[in-house]
Amino acid sequence: MNAQRSPDGVRADAPSAAWIGRAATLALYDELALAPKPGLVSLVDSGSHHDMNAQTFVRSIVALRGYFVRIAALGAAHASFGELERCGQEAEARMLAATGGVNTHRGAIFALGLLCAAAGAASANGARVRARDIRAALLQRWGDALAERCDRRPSLPGGLAARRCGLRSASREAALGMPVLFETVLPAWGHARASGLTGERLMLQVFFATLRVLDDSNLAHRGGLAGLHHARAQAQRFFELGGAARDEAIEHAWAVHRGFVARGLSPGGCADMLAAACFLHGIGAIA
Repeated sequence: MNAQRSPDGVRADAPSAAWIGRAATLALYDELALAPKPGLVSLVDSGSHHDMNAQTFVRSIVALRGYFVRIAALGAAHASFGELERCGQEAEARMLAATGGVNTHRGAIFALGLLCAAAGAASANGARVRARDIRAALLQRWGDALAERCDRRPSLPGGLAARRCGLRSASREAALGMPVLFETVLPAWGHARASGLTGERLMLQVFFATLRVLDDSNLAHRGGLAGLHHARAQAQRFFELGGAARDEAIEHAWAVHRGFVARGLSPGGCADMLAAACFLHGIGAIA
């Protein structure tokens, strides 16, 4: 699994903005490479999407490389949320230019961008950072502004779907300090590693653990609450049968993938959380 490599090797000091940015870029590549990944684009197929493929994602990732470095530097410089938001908006424009108007990484620009900024802020004192330090920096520096952002009327499909279905939006999740990431996804990563899982099986275990609990507005947008509940039931069944450690896990995940494609379901929020976990591992914030 590529996320296990460190951009500059193992280091005990605080990561630089350049190192943080490179780790974020690698995390997006690692998320893309995972297959099966139910309903989502991978190097194998386009999942439930007809307007994008792996090449579209690679173009997007290349266009976003500088963004993650810039927003990490802004975080280290105690930038306001408005400055972070403008940086993200500029990155979104570059993404759309690179993909011909296709939204490949809007969620990652938001969530992973915030984590890069928080990692930059947490590492400003020169000490090695842990996941808890990054979460604390996110809440302390931009929590109030993120909460205010939640009061804006949503204009994007995911936000509209979250409001319509009574779900916790990505904005609200960020304002709360990304509880699903820090309280579910990262523990799932640790438990998977402790049980001996590595590579695609570790990532698959983490993906299904996220799918089981996240209010994924992309699922709600494409399939309504019925689609979200179906996806969660599939994730629950995956664990009831033994999770990613069993011999049949990969075959089972491919079957779930085919079912999601048939229903047009795409858990993009789960993909963002998986990339976030890969990023935190990549900068040494988790084991």
